[in-house]
Amino acid sequence: MHLIRHVMISATIIATTLVLPARAETVKLTFLLTNDIYKVDNTSGRGGFARLNAVVKAERAKGGHVIYAHAGDLISPSLLSGFDQGAHTIALTNMAPPDIFTPGNHEFDFGEEVFLKRMGEARFPLFAANLRRAGGSPLPGFKDMEIRDVDGLKLGLLGLTAEDSPVKSTPGDGLVFASTFDTATAKAAELRAQGADLVVAVAHANRALDMRMFNSGSFDIILSGDDHDLALMFDGKTVLAESKEEAEFVTAIDVTAEVTEKDGKRTVSWFPNFRIIDTAAVTPDPETQAKADAYNAELDQDLNVTIGTTSEPLDSRKATLRSQEAAMGNLVADALRASVKADIAITNGGGIRGNKEYAAGSALTRRDVLTELPFGSRTVKLEVTGGMIWAALENGVSEAENAAGRFPQVSGLVLEADLMKPKGQRVIAVTIAGKPLDRTATYTLATNDYMFAGGDGYTALSAGKPLLSVRDGQLMANDVMGYIARHKTISPKVEGRIWLRM
Repeated sequence: MHLIRHVMISATIIATTLVLPARAETVKLTFLLTNDIYKVDNTSGRGGFARLNAVVKAERAKGGHVIYAHAGDLISPSLLSGFDQGAHTIALTNMAPPDIFTPGNHEFDFGEEVFLKRMGEARFPLFAANLRRAGGSPLPGFKDMEIRDVDGLKLGLLGLTAEDSPVKSTPGDGLVFASTFDTATAKAAELRAQGADLVVAVAHANRALDMRMFNSGSFDIILSGDDHDLALMFDGKTVLAESKEEAEFVTAIDVTAEVTEKDGKRTVSWFPNFRIIDTAAVTPDPETQAKADAYNAELDQDLNVTIGTTSEPLDSRKATLRSQEAAMGNLVADALRASVKADIAITNGGGIRGNKEYAAGSALTRRDVLTELPFGSRTVKLEVTGGMIWAALENGVSEAENAAGRFPQVSGLVLEADLMKPKGQRVIAVTIAGKPLDRTATYTLATNDYMFAGGDGYTALSAGKPLLSVRDGQLMANDVMGYIARHKTISPKVEGRIWLRM
């Protein structure tokens, strides 16, 4: 009896004095990031879906753990998406599917119904913690966040769609967008409470919002889209990355994490290694390229499709568009103005390039519109003062006698100018909605990204406040095609929008 008691006491002493060794594991994984890719093929010598998919397949073929993230803007805008509402981009993405996708603002360009249809065709996980139906219910097929086990590392993933989509796009009233920052920080805390070792946010957010998240200390890695730039930041604690646009570059972040458990406590230390993959050196994935080639052939056929008819003659000759009001110029300006619901529109005559005449009764094809608008310019919407408008129109008529491309074609306003006066003093009167222009008032203006950047001397517009920025605007050609298709028969005519004294 005494012997048994002695043994029990000795065992107790040994158990209380032993220090159990720490258990440590090394986990390696790679994050791949793309964002803002809409074109079947890119024209810069890098990018496009075939090169992107080649990168993804190559990284996965190495073995190990790859988390491929797409930070949104996929189904629009591109020429082909104007025809199939982005179905082709989903199909191409399905060929090398992401591990996490969050919608960008351009996912909503065709409204809620098309958005849900496209997302239903996706064969990859959809995340959007700050997106709900009106009434608060979640969207089908979407999740807010999840924790994935990667060789014992608990990886918390969180998706955040573009909160400014109702301003930049047309999601309709059936979808509700909550604050990205508030939602993200709250969900990050939930993931931590559930045991996540690393919290990774995939967000379609502008740089200011990215930086708020970066500085909050709530996240380990932020994979972002929306700004169309190549960005990489690491302060020793948090990573912020964005991969430019059109898969011209793909960001790879190789993470080595040490997971240690000692005395019931779990600690994780990690460090990233960065690789910027320039896809100019990437051989396109043959399977994806074959699919892309088929889409391009289909697009070529689609361009010959009639979209409407003009009941009035149209003149897109260079001499006409660069010297006077033209029915073709009115058509383009009206389409831009209608597409973004602006007070007025101004576009440069030199951007309309068909240089031909269309007889009354002519059918108009998609190819006709692209022939007239070949530059790939985008529609932007600006908040401008009346003084900016006046200055822009002064620039527009400053070289009218020389048939310069800056000559304005307009919608929603009437311009009166005297070409015999000195440059900079030629505008006599401007009327908007039947009232004289108020130089101190603010108006909304539809124009193109070339002019917004100061092209053709339109520097006055560069100070305008973007309400629909360059990266969020549709292709001008798509806006004009949509306008014609909606009206079926158009009747633009010279109607006294521009009066010139010579």
